[in-house]
Order: sequence, then C-alpha cells, then structure tokens
Amino acid sequence: MKVGLAGLLLALAACATGPQARVDYDRAADFSLYKTFAFASPLGTDRDGYESVISQHLKAASQRQMEARGYRLDTSNPQLLINFNANLSDKLRVSTTPAPTVARRGYYGYRSNMYTTWPVYADQTTVTQYKEGTLNIDLIDSARKQLVWEGVVTESVTQKTLDNVQAAIDLAVAAAFAKYPVKEVAAAK
Repeated sequence: MKVGLAGLLLALAACATGPQARVDYDRAADFSLYKTFAFASPLGTDRDGYESVISQHLKAASQRQMEARGYRLDTSNPQLLINFNANLSDKLRVSTTPAPTVARRGYYGYRSNMYTTWPVYADQTTVTQYKEGTLNIDLIDSARKQLVWEGVVTESVTQKTLDNVQAAIDLAVAAAFAKYPVKEVAAAK
C-alpha cells in the first residue's frame, strides 16, 4: 500500500511541472559590477503608447527579483535596463500510441474453439490543441547598449492561468531569475 501511494505521489509530482526556463548570457560580463537597474522605455509589452497591465505585473515581479539580488532601482542612471517581450501562440500536440486488439475467434463465429486468435495492431492518434505563452526577459548593459542576459520562459496557458495572470507572471519571472548568475542575498535580520 505504501509503495502504491508513494508511486502515485511521485507521478503527480512529475505532472506538476512549472514554467520551463532557459537562459543565455554574456560569459565575459561580470554581473557583480552591476549595482543599479531600470526598465526600458517603451517596454516590448507596451502597446499604443501606454503601459499595459501585463507590463505592470512584469515590472513588479522583476523588481522584486532584482532587489532580492542586491540591485537598486535607479531611473536616472541605471547600469542595467530590463525589457520584456511576450507572445501567446496556438500549438498542437500529437501523440500516437499503439493500441493492440484481439480479433474475433473463428470464421464468422462458426467453430470458434477450432481457431486461434491473432493480434491486430492499430495506432491511436490523439491531437490536442493548446496555447503556449513565451516570455522573454532581457537585461541590457546601458553603457555598452548590449544584451548581457536573456531569460526565456515557456508554459502552456490554461484557463486557470488566465484567471490569475499575476500569479502566473510571478512564477514565470521567478523561474527565469532562478537561473540568473547572481543569487539572492540573504535578508538581514
């Protein structure tokens, strides 16, 4: 019983994956030299001259992550600029699994116990439509005007995600910054 329950919990934990983050950065950049940051203007997530709600959530989540790593927000003379791009696209997931079946015994049911069964193989194909969201977080060295770090986060977007966008953005930004070269600074007590 304990083995079955542990297996079930392990299977459920495997299904509960969060956003998938991958990063790339300038290996020559010394991230410990950067102390200040600000946000690019206009942001890639802004539209038609105004700041979107998505941009506001992204800025708040990124500011928390940067400040947790010891950076300070400085809009007058930032060393790093943060920019965002977001995309939502329709995707298809196609999976094919073998579905063996057993054919009827006998010839039209006649003398069924005189004939052996034979397997018949068929494939079962399932096509699932879903939406995938992609978030790019760019950190730019403001003096050199060069990208020094990029975090790309992808995740399937469900109705639950759309119902709580702020929480989804917080998770996505945290997943990207978990792979940032500068780790969080322990809070002073």
